[in-house]
Amino acid sequence: MRRDAGTDALELAPLRGLRYATRDAGALIDSPAFNLALALAPPYDVVDAESFLDMMRAEPHNAMRLTAPPAGVNAESVAGLIPSTQELTGPDRYHAAARTLRAWIGNGILVRDSAPVIYVYEQTSPTGERQRGLIGALRLPPPSGRAVRPHEDTAPGPVADRVQLMATTRANLEPIFLLYRGGTGGARGAATVATDVTADSGTAPLVDTVTGDGIAHRLWAIDDPAVHADIATDLATRTALIADGHHRYAAYQQLRAERPSPGPWEHGLAMLVDSDASPPRLGAIHRVLRDIDVHTAARSASKVAEVERLSDPVNGAGEMSAAMKRLRLEAADGPALLLVGPGDDAGYLLHNFTTERLAAVAPDRSAEWRMLPTAALEHLLCPLWEVDNGRIDLIHDDPAEAVDTTRPGLDTAVLVPSLRVEDVYAVTARGELTPRKSTSFGPKPRTGLVMRHLE
Repeated sequence: MRRDAGTDALELAPLRGLRYATRDAGALIDSPAFNLALALAPPYDVVDAESFLDMMRAEPHNAMRLTAPPAGVNAESVAGLIPSTQELTGPDRYHAAARTLRAWIGNGILVRDSAPVIYVYEQTSPTGERQRGLIGALRLPPPSGRAVRPHEDTAPGPVADRVQLMATTRANLEPIFLLYRGGTGGARGAATVATDVTADSGTAPLVDTVTGDGIAHRLWAIDDPAVHADIATDLATRTALIADGHHRYAAYQQLRAERPSPGPWEHGLAMLVDSDASPPRLGAIHRVLRDIDVHTAARSASKVAEVERLSDPVNGAGEMSAAMKRLRLEAADGPALLLVGPGDDAGYLLHNFTTERLAAVAPDRSAEWRMLPTAALEHLLCPLWEVDNGRIDLIHDDPAEAVDTTRPGLDTAVLVPSLRVEDVYAVTARGELTPRKSTSFGPKPRTGLVMRHLE
């Protein structure tokens, strides 16, 4: 059992990454049809069974086969889509992932880079927004340390799931996503400078591909030990915020605590982005409440907030844009939410929440925390509506999709305004956590670009 809790400092170490075998990695996958862009996958927790099957049809070597398929996928449903029959549900799915990983390494589909490096990863959207970051092995600080701070709580089930997958595969298959403040102007830190110098050097990237969502992905390697040292010195003075990957980070900590030190479990795969140089996209996570119609929800909400009926239905792109703009304006002065029903059903703006009620349900929370719209949603409205997580569907980023999934006369879409990065920093600086599913940071790193094998 590990006893040494480690050093509470931000450190990103070089690693010999495990990557799909392109020419730069020293080999080629023995298939002229292989497409790296189709092999890269979104984070495991945003992929449903239908999307998984679509990815397998497009490229059987998709990285989702390693991160474990979602519920609803079994061997029969992928028959003919993947080159081997394996059990994909239940406890054996972790062993199936481990067998696949070993086979792909043995067959040269995945190749470990020859020397330890820190990777520079650039993502560019179709509209030109660019995010650059560093991928490496994050040295895990003590669980109670401040070098790496969460902003959301975790649930035991997903943590146990990732622990079992990592332990069985002996790998970190996808990086967690961290943000830090690297400084501006002349105060820009060495880590950010090294990132930009590498990406702007004109050196051919290791990876240069565009995924189906239109995002361009480019990857370089920093192999100079002197630059590694400069990055380490800079990061040691800073702290990081977990933008995405709370359950994986908790799994890192649990695996580290259960295994002897020193050892490979003292680190976990991470992407570190300077939010001063590359401000992240921060979307909202909307809710669809099942079995409560929008009018009933609005009447009940009037007990704790001002409820304003919208004059026009929110059932078109223009109307949705106007409603979300109004929502963001109201959210600047306090919690605000939109309740919307399907089709021509009415929409309702909730604002001017009763501050005394929020203070009563969360007396130990800060004023900054009580300003969050998800605080009012989770702690006032959901108890009032008597809905639990089992009756709530989560929709990332797209308010129109949330409305489209409601059933007439039965369901309600709760549209949430996006937080600002400053809001999240302010709450976590006080040692607080935002309510569950308050943020959707992006763009998230693609799974399969760089993996960390512990063998």
